[in-house]
Amino acid sequence: MPLLTVSTIHHAFGTDVILAGATLSVEPGEKIGLVGRNGAGKSTLLRAIEGELIPDSGKVQLQKGARIGYLTQNPSFEPEDTVREAATRAFADLHRAHDDLNEVFEGMATAQGEDLDKLLRKQTDLEARIESLGGYAVDHRIEATLHGLGFDDAQFSQPVKTLSGGQKARLGLARLLLESPDLLLLDEPTNHLDIHGRRWLENFLADEFHGAVIVVSHDRWLLDRVVSRIVEVELGVVREYPGNYRDFVELRKERKLHESRVYAKQMDKVRSEEAYIRKYKTGQRAKQARGREARLERFKQSEVGDRPIELDVMKLNLPKPPRAGDVLITGEHLSKRFDDLVLFDDFTLSIRPGDRIGVIGPNGAGKTTLVKALLEDQPADSGTIRCSPRLSVGWFRQTQDHIDPDLTIWEYLLKILSDTSQEGHAREQAARDLAGAFLFSGDDQEKIIGLLSGGERARVVLAGLVASPMNLLVLDEPSNHLDIPAAERLEEALLNYGDTKSKDGRGGALFLISHDRALLEATCTTLIVFDGKGDARVYNGRYSAWQAEEDARTREAELQSRAPQASDKNRKPPKTTQSKPNKTTKTTKSQSATGALGKMSMKKIEKRIEQIEQRIEEIDRSMMDPEVYTNGKKSKKLQAERTTLSEELEPLEFEWARRAEED
Repeated sequence: MPLLTVSTIHHAFGTDVILAGATLSVEPGEKIGLVGRNGAGKSTLLRAIEGELIPDSGKVQLQKGARIGYLTQNPSFEPEDTVREAATRAFADLHRAHDDLNEVFEGMATAQGEDLDKLLRKQTDLEARIESLGGYAVDHRIEATLHGLGFDDAQFSQPVKTLSGGQKARLGLARLLLESPDLLLLDEPTNHLDIHGRRWLENFLADEFHGAVIVVSHDRWLLDRVVSRIVEVELGVVREYPGNYRDFVELRKERKLHESRVYAKQMDKVRSEEAYIRKYKTGQRAKQARGREARLERFKQSEVGDRPIELDVMKLNLPKPPRAGDVLITGEHLSKRFDDLVLFDDFTLSIRPGDRIGVIGPNGAGKTTLVKALLEDQPADSGTIRCSPRLSVGWFRQTQDHIDPDLTIWEYLLKILSDTSQEGHAREQAARDLAGAFLFSGDDQEKIIGLLSGGERARVVLAGLVASPMNLLVLDEPSNHLDIPAAERLEEALLNYGDTKSKDGRGGALFLISHDRALLEATCTTLIVFDGKGDARVYNGRYSAWQAEEDARTREAELQSRAPQASDKNRKPPKTTQSKPNKTTKTTKSQSATGALGKMSMKKIEKRIEQIEQRIEEIDRSMMDPEVYTNGKKSKKLQAERTTLSEELEPLEFEWARRAEED
């Protein structure tokens, strides 16, 4: 039985039709990605499902007793709560159940007869409810979730009212995930998450959260890792595609190609019939021509749809970079701190034509500050910076405070064009043409910049970058407010921007700060990695290679932390990766030695341990491959196999250690 059924929802805002007969069914535990252009109707559909919006027509039906959790952009909290207290409120029902159970225990102290029987039945019901709501051990879940979403221990006691907007958004997400609803509606959950937070969230949704999920996200890697079905909202119509985002891209291309071919054949038939009708409309075959004309009209109405179109994308073609010499910028022994917070120390970097540098790290680690220091927009505490006299910089800032908010779109672009023109001025039509290339047409070009949405403002700034050739592009979170098609167009443009190191110094350099892993992977060959603790280092390689090495180091550290201690006889299982059980563990797991394991020879136990460990190592190596860990189906299958093997390994190692101690 479906958890959720959405039937032929229609909704419009004035004359603007947002949803035209949207239909959707969600099974328990299913993970769905909701994609489409900004303004296509994704959030409207989520609001209709949650009940916040009543559609003009249609029906939303939720399975009886099921709970929906909806991530709002501005979550509300009790103002006096700390971060931990706000997260703990996710278990309000559990706490009430505990209070009710305590009352039952107090009543049982004096109850007798039928009253005692009622209390015993109530006790059974409450204990079952407590178990279903998370039981008694919820503290570790709260801590793990807060840590995963970027809160450290010191922030647990921080009052919610002192948090920034981004921190409140992350806390709202943490509380929602802890509530564990049957259906989770997530509208851009990664907006305020760094790479660590995004990876934690996608792993949580893919491997730990057992409810259903409908997620709107521009993070292509998250969609590839988590979802098994894509629902696209396009021109008010909802279409479904099996698989993750990568599958969707290919299937959508095939659908568009098929629609174009079908339409072309239909048009061939229409033109042929129209030619026949024109030729024989008068004369001996006039009656036959009129009959074919009537059939043609019926064919047009019933068979021929609108001409298949691909929605416009912004035309982001970056100009060829001008010559700049061998080195664009050199920063040597740079350091920067704010009070006791060290952002970077003794950091040295040279940016050369053709370099593709990505900058990653936690929020607030100092990534933007490093950019400002290198561009001499903000002084470093120490170190020296040298810039090429031919350096020209196109800078996409994370905040666009440098833009005059009172200008219209075309006026801003006209100013950019005039400032970069050799004549010192530009034509209004040129500015309007540039605005049109970035999907601002007609009255949209008259919009005031200060009133634009985040996505619109991002497109305006990118249009300005196209206006003149630059030999260094500095992009600080450029894809934050772009929909997926726009982000993919940006990726394509960056790949084509001065893509080779030119002998005459004409290659352009890219300096990209981003949490968008797909964009980093595609465009950057060198990384600057901030750890958030005052260290920044250069890594020569792509993001996937760095992440694979980080994962390997993490797994190695975990294995070492669980490594067995040698017994008094200096004996240990062959290549074991699990902790040798102590006496307490031996007592609690004494039953593990019985049954099939008790009958296995020591040689067979050792052989099976080696087989399992070898397979686990193979799985770990496979999970370092980007083709595997970005493929949701493959990675889930391997993770499930690894979990099963680990569960089999533990009792084998316990039995081996038990026998070793007896020898």
